[in-house]
Amino acid sequence: MGGAPALFVDHLENGHTNGCSLKSEDTSVQIGDRSYVIGGSHEENPLFLGVQIHDKITNKWSSPTVLGTGPKPCKAYSAIVLKQGRILVIKKDAASDDSIWFLEVDSPFVREQRKLLGKEVVTWSKGVRGNAEKPIVISGPSGVGKGTLITMLMKEFPSMFGFSVSHTTRSPRCMEKNGVHYHFTEKTVMEKEINDGKFLEFASVHGNLYGTSIESVEVVTDSGKRCILDIDVQGARSVKASSLDAMFIFVCPPSMKELEDRLRARGTETEEQIQKRLRNAEAEIKAGKSSGIFGHILYNDNLEECYKSLKNLLGIDNDAPVNGLEAVEGINLPKEHTVTKMEDKILIQETGEVIKNNMIVLDLSSINGGAPGRTRGIVLDTVKSS
Repeated sequence: MGGAPALFVDHLENGHTNGCSLKSEDTSVQIGDRSYVIGGSHEENPLFLGVQIHDKITNKWSSPTVLGTGPKPCKAYSAIVLKQGRILVIKKDAASDDSIWFLEVDSPFVREQRKLLGKEVVTWSKGVRGNAEKPIVISGPSGVGKGTLITMLMKEFPSMFGFSVSHTTRSPRCMEKNGVHYHFTEKTVMEKEINDGKFLEFASVHGNLYGTSIESVEVVTDSGKRCILDIDVQGARSVKASSLDAMFIFVCPPSMKELEDRLRARGTETEEQIQKRLRNAEAEIKAGKSSGIFGHILYNDNLEECYKSLKNLLGIDNDAPVNGLEAVEGINLPKEHTVTKMEDKILIQETGEVIKNNMIVLDLSSINGGAPGRTRGIVLDTVKSS
């Protein structure tokens, strides 16, 4: 098979104006007048792969703000320029589920973050084979029964749905475990991650931050489950504005009188608290119906019927459901290889003393998603070389 070589490696001279120098394992990809040098460790986080930019016109180096959770450094990389301001980075001598990454240097998300932060930005997105069902955002006022509906769904289909674990800056309460009930973190750390675009939504409550990180949703999806987010309208608005492609459902009470009766039946709140919840609920319902965020509105006048409507929305019948994550067989990339690009396909050929006749084909024609989450839809196959 023919095709242009995939590696665009420039051997730039050492000792530029800011004292930056290249190492032999660095990979440099040329896009226009810029070289994106990938290699080594990121200066702010040594656990992740570093990125630097060399401008040929000014002959100057810069270290961009690197967003997203990036790959860990390894011995060598292959890199190739793709469409939509992306660079495909293939780690050599890496596990199959950690070998394919995308560095976005001029994607819509990067341009938005560059405008917001007022500085140079690049961001990582991990490549994942197969596709997954959209996450589900469920909102509704307190007492409407959305928590009960979610519990019923999780109980009937435990292997199909999962919750993302939220972050908070408050201290753990009795019996609360880190990573189970919440990800407990420092305020300065969470504020930085919010500024780095790592959170879908967040809010300040009584001086503490609470929020849903993009990574926490992706972890649930990576496990083969469909992620459920139980958040308010303001949080749903933030998720809608993000790059996460989700299904939005709003649960309404049949009437305010019915909602008041349910709140009073709990017997857990004072009259003042009930009145406050009713005022908030009225505003929440108005915002939920008029916001244009929610594609589906359910009325919980009968719990069993509402639950049945919810399952219908999610495409679940009485048969055992199958989640949307495609099962894929493991294909390990060779430690030493050459990479060639042919349209939307990347051809990976093993090199070395013993060369096999098989070639790995990485098909990118159906990829979707991207930073600040995963890039999904990758197809990996093995074919005979010719």
